[in-house]
Amino acid sequence: MKKGVKSSLKSLICSERKRGDLFIPLLTVLISLYGLVMIYSASSYQAEVTFGDKFYFFKKQLLGFLLGLASMLGVTLIDYKKLDKIKYVLLVFSIVLLILVLTPLGVENYGAKRWLGVGPITIQPSEIAKFSFVIFTAGYFAKKPQRAKTFLGILPVLLVGGAFCLLIILEPNMSITVCIGALMISMLFVSGMKKRYLFAIIVPAVLTIPILIIIEPYRLKRLMAFLNPWASPKGEGYQLLQSLYALGSGGFFGVGLFNSRQKFRFLPFAESDFILSVIGEETGFIGLVILFLVMFFLVYRGYRTAIKCNSFFGFLTAFGISTVFAIQTLVNALVVSGSIPPTGLPLPLMSCGNTSLIVFMTAFGVLYNVSKDSDKI
Repeated sequence: MKKGVKSSLKSLICSERKRGDLFIPLLTVLISLYGLVMIYSASSYQAEVTFGDKFYFFKKQLLGFLLGLASMLGVTLIDYKKLDKIKYVLLVFSIVLLILVLTPLGVENYGAKRWLGVGPITIQPSEIAKFSFVIFTAGYFAKKPQRAKTFLGILPVLLVGGAFCLLIILEPNMSITVCIGALMISMLFVSGMKKRYLFAIIVPAVLTIPILIIIEPYRLKRLMAFLNPWASPKGEGYQLLQSLYALGSGGFFGVGLFNSRQKFRFLPFAESDFILSVIGEETGFIGLVILFLVMFFLVYRGYRTAIKCNSFFGFLTAFGISTVFAIQTLVNALVVSGSIPPTGLPLPLMSCGNTSLIVFMTAFGVLYNVSKDSDKI
């Protein structure tokens, strides 16, 4: 009788584990759907003026959401550990795509080549590269965890991360470059890298940032605009000022959903990089606090999944996915609030952009799969 009870309890616990952390897919879908609503609000006027269809950007994002949802559901049916077997395929694939961006196949927009175009379809390889790097690093250290203890052991990760950063900064795209650099350092640290190696990497990386700013005139102008946006209110400081106007107008409770004034072609990229400004304008400080609580609860569930995972590969994969989301969310919030110099970085799951949405939803599908291999969450 006792054996029967023990067997039933064991089966119940196993089924709980296999079910995984349902918060991860549910929150991913919830945030993405809210993003759809806000993209319509932020872009409807611009879309109607430019394309004669106020649902133009909404429909594009809806397509991305449906593809992302299908991909997220698809990867939940596949054992995440199989990703370890294709880590080099993903790595080579990402590098090839990043190289192709720099060829005539690359699509230039606003002075930067960050996309690949195939007919009416465009993809942004740097979005794929971030998660390819996560899978490669997780697989590399999971095979031999002691590699993180020596410089020669961490060298392949440094070379891959450096190659990604170099190819992306050539587009140029400094924001994603910094994100991948921060991701690389974070994953090396949790893999067990010695502190002296950590400082040996961080110091040159930090010193490189001002050099990258100085050698590109437009970055230097953005820095000057950040320090004093009123010095060029119709030039480099314009976007930051409009973002601050939007956030300031929102006050505590906002001007109401769909009632933004800045979206009437005052705020550039209102539906993409600066969608958070429109959210702040329409829903106010309270709306932003609720949104960030939800987004960081998703990050918390990701890190919790990592800590409780039964495999080192799963731990690093979950940590990497959660860290990418956390870094991008934080950097985007700092940019739109004028806390750091303006840079083009989408708000994950919310900014208009199909590649980013599909890749992030797929990544969270993998994260949910990892949670199935964790202790009871």
